[in-house]
Amino acid sequence: MRNLKICFILVAVTLSSQLYAQVKKAKTRPVWTVQQAKDWQSKWGWLRGSNFIPSTAINQLEMWQKDTFDPSTIDRELGFAQGIGLNSMRVFLHHAAWMQDKQGFKDRVSTYLAIAGKHHISTVFVLFDDCWNATYQIGKQPEPKPGIHNSGWVRDPGDLYYTEPKLVDTLEAYVKDVLTSFKNDQRIALWDLYNEPGNSKNGNKSMPLLKKVFEWGRAVNPSQPLSAGVWDFKLKELTDYQIKNSDVITYHNYGDVKTHQEAIDTLRSVSQRPLVCTEYMARSRNSLFSTIMPLLKKENIAAYNWGLVAGKTNTKYAWDLPVPDGTEPALWFHEIFRQDGMPYKKEETDVIKSLTGITQ
Repeated sequence: MRNLKICFILVAVTLSSQLYAQVKKAKTRPVWTVQQAKDWQSKWGWLRGSNFIPSTAINQLEMWQKDTFDPSTIDRELGFAQGIGLNSMRVFLHHAAWMQDKQGFKDRVSTYLAIAGKHHISTVFVLFDDCWNATYQIGKQPEPKPGIHNSGWVRDPGDLYYTEPKLVDTLEAYVKDVLTSFKNDQRIALWDLYNEPGNSKNGNKSMPLLKKVFEWGRAVNPSQPLSAGVWDFKLKELTDYQIKNSDVITYHNYGDVKTHQEAIDTLRSVSQRPLVCTEYMARSRNSLFSTIMPLLKKENIAAYNWGLVAGKTNTKYAWDLPVPDGTEPALWFHEIFRQDGMPYKKEETDVIKSLTGITQ
């Protein structure tokens, strides 16, 4: 009889666990329908902007830490963007800045959103990133290395994810806290959950965290869409997962018109969802405002070039062509403006203004 009671208890526990899992699963929202995604696109219209970090910050930590958060520069530089008709920015966050000062971090995000809103600019926030430096620390950030592209940019979570198993709990708390705090904020257009998963030779090593961040995002169920940008079709398993699980399809392409059109055609052959190009424009690779931006407008694809104002990130220098003495490169790789607000090339800002409807 005792054994029978134990069996009944085990069965009850098993059924209870299964029921809990079903309830939990039911509360986790599915990927948006195609119609929901198209409704989102209709609401926002043609989003166009830049990947933004103020010129006074070398990386995400310097942008968001209390001692170096720079609202006056953010205000001024977003004013440059507004002046040429840009209406959205893609902005990277970092969990270490949140860990240092959770409420202060969220307050600064709110301040940023208020400044952007004043300039009629929406925001795409990026949560994780596999690019550039694998390690980082809170506090004073390094000075730029002369002529080196993104010499101080840091991954999130980087190598720490593989050496500190308990970090995953912190990352889950970070994602859920940030998304919950801003899940209904109408100034946020999109959550870009993971920038270039698999980069830095990580490959499928990034898959577990990619899956987790989508699960955490769906559990919060924000009003904004969730996505992670396709950037390398050779990473087939990651790419397939990103396309299958994104509410709208985001992608990167730094190629010329022919290469970019082929990427658009490939993505549209596998998905009917709206496309958002979250990175383009590299002058030395013929990814230009004069050619790619008109293509994206014609195709009704949201367009975010890399870089707004040249500054401490040094992204006016090319990825693979350092200038060790720090002199100005013969051709800027990224960026639109100098720090005084003068365009690098007036003919480019004239093209942008013609496409965005700015007549003055």
